[in-house]
Amino acid sequence: MEYTINKVAKISGVSTRTLRYYDEIGLLKPKRINSSGYRIYSQNEIDKLQQILFYKELDLPLNCISEIMNNRDFDSKNALYEHKENLLKRKNKIDIMLKTIDKTIRSLEGEYVMNNNEKFECFKDGLLKQNEDKYGKEIREKYGDDKVDESYKIFKNLSKDEFEEVKQVSNKLNELLKEAMKTENSQGDLAIEVVKLHKKWLSYFGNYTNEAHIGLSQMYVYDDRFKKYYEKNAGEGSAEFLRDAVVNYYNNLDK
Repeated sequence: MEYTINKVAKISGVSTRTLRYYDEIGLLKPKRINSSGYRIYSQNEIDKLQQILFYKELDLPLNCISEIMNNRDFDSKNALYEHKENLLKRKNKIDIMLKTIDKTIRSLEGEYVMNNNEKFECFKDGLLKQNEDKYGKEIREKYGDDKVDESYKIFKNLSKDEFEEVKQVSNKLNELLKEAMKTENSQGDLAIEVVKLHKKWLSYFGNYTNEAHIGLSQMYVYDDRFKKYYEKNAGEGSAEFLRDAVVNYYNNLDK
């Protein structure tokens, strides 16, 4: 079955103007142009448009959506599973936020006494859930469930000021790592500051021995997800630089 651009717009809720724009940028081209110059779409384009809208709901920019969907290895079925997983994560985060809002309303109405830790619990839970989804399997295999659960418990019990400090330290760490990398010296003064600041950041999640700190820094390099995180925030090669800085720091302590 074939559809005119007006029919596609009516089915999808996407304006004809937007569909024309998608055609212009190569994101969604019609199956053909008929003899009268009208865009004609097939079921394949309808299905592709649905995928595009799923990605838009995840706040991906159009150029990224185009790059993903025009990749020859793109699999629409796998993409749907990914959409479902991402939406479930979002739903979980919203559910946690709603519970906190309900508690806050009850507190304001005098029905419930809410402590300050509870007011920020939803934000902490969201970060912990995100961390567990991304890295939970690896860190649990490496450090064990008890160590990881203890770290989560410590993090959830942070005060408002401590929670804000964690975010500030994380941002400062990424900036300092960028500056240290410019020196190309993983044993220099800036590199040492990076190691100490990284150790401080880790202290919010538990007590890490020197050996554990080294092991964690090595995992940043070998696990693509950790590596991509540091490269996104501090630049290419940042995971390797951090690992070298940590290893060199402790090796020099032993001398």
